[in-house]
Amino acid sequence: MPFTSVDTGFTNLPLGFRGRVCAMVADDRARCPSHGGRVRPEEPVRWSFSTAVDRGSTGLRNSIGTLERSSPPNDRRNMVSDSVTQVVEEAMTAHAPAEVLYDLVLDVAAWPQYHRPAIHAEVSDRTDRGDLVNQWSMAGEHAVRNWQVRRTFDRAGLRIEFAHESSASPMSGARGGWRFEPLGPDSTRVVMWHEFETPGASADTVTRLTATTRTNTLAYLDTLKDTAERGAELAELVVSFEDPLFVAGSVEHAYDYLYRADKWPERIPHVRSLVLTEEIRNIQFFDMETVGPDGNTHTTRSVRICLPPNKIVYKQLAVPPLLSAHTGHWKFTGTPEGIIVSARHTATIEPKALHLLGPGTTVRDARRFLRRVLAANSMTNLRLAKEFAEEFADA
Repeated sequence: MPFTSVDTGFTNLPLGFRGRVCAMVADDRARCPSHGGRVRPEEPVRWSFSTAVDRGSTGLRNSIGTLERSSPPNDRRNMVSDSVTQVVEEAMTAHAPAEVLYDLVLDVAAWPQYHRPAIHAEVSDRTDRGDLVNQWSMAGEHAVRNWQVRRTFDRAGLRIEFAHESSASPMSGARGGWRFEPLGPDSTRVVMWHEFETPGASADTVTRLTATTRTNTLAYLDTLKDTAERGAELAELVVSFEDPLFVAGSVEHAYDYLYRADKWPERIPHVRSLVLTEEIRNIQFFDMETVGPDGNTHTTRSVRICLPPNKIVYKQLAVPPLLSAHTGHWKFTGTPEGIIVSARHTATIEPKALHLLGPGTTVRDARRFLRRVLAANSMTNLRLAKEFAEEFADA
């Protein structure tokens, strides 16, 4: 939605304006009344706003705004005051208890299974009051973004807030959070907001950043709503397991075998072809063609986050027809005698594709099929990695 700018005092907003204008400035001389502030009429300000928008059955509403002191007419062409705080706020209503929605947001490590852009999240410093999260997410179709946020929890108040440890230019001081407002035992309004500064950025850049933030926030809330409302169904559709294998060799050699996916077509029988790109060290994209036990071929596209020497995380961006999502990792754990290498899979069954396994196939049938096929493929890889690492150990 385009921004509309009006040079005005606070009492001079356009007639019929329904959207809540959210804005703050760092010097505290003018503030949005909804944030408990005020506007001093002797200091002209520029309001940029968008009206509230109903999003149909999703229950989504939004408000975006900024507030800044006006510049002299000759300087207004494309400038934004360094003191402006941008605020983007969205809301949706979900048919689920507030505590369920709170716990879904809290469990950030599970989000790659449900939210398409999310790839991986590592949680550290966890206490009852907060944690530190290292996150990786898709940025478009061919790049990955990585950032860290410090989260604070208020379960009693049904509120989670976050602050970025650092912000990518031209953003500064990015922070935000979620509020969970019970509307009944099985209905909750969720508000998600972001705040950030854009020191020295042009008006066009600010417009682009706020629009992108709004789009991403709406997508997040859509996923949250869908995941919460399909909780019982997803519990049946998601298959998750981890298989370990002992290797009497070094972590370095076992890790290298699985890291060098470009060599899989010559090393792993069920991999027919694989094209790998790694423009940024330890962030890999590859397109792979595999042969299934029935002789049929499947083409998948994956992104991998390599965290040497302990873990390689992957997410399939293009999945086989039977699945709606597939994530997992290779994990390497040292022991006094050698290492334990484990393969983890988490796959979400696409219920509309059950017929691909034959007439009358049930979700339970599909779960058994996936457990067998995925485990067979990954255990083949693990055994080959074991042979590779143990050859070096015996040399």
